[in-house]
Amino acid sequence: MILDLGKYAATVLGAYAVTLGLIALLVVASVRRARRARAELERLESARRTPNG
Repeated sequence: MILDLGKYAATVLGAYAVTLGLIALLVVASVRRARRARAELERLESARRTPNG
């Protein structure tokens, strides 16, 4: 599939690049947040299992 974008090629390809970059950023941010949440949950659960004093 060859795209014939004419004089709008730079604009369209730039928009695609920005969109893909933002999607990648959202995926990375989501994975990092999920890892942090999982670690916090494990920390809270282990503290709950440990007897106090």
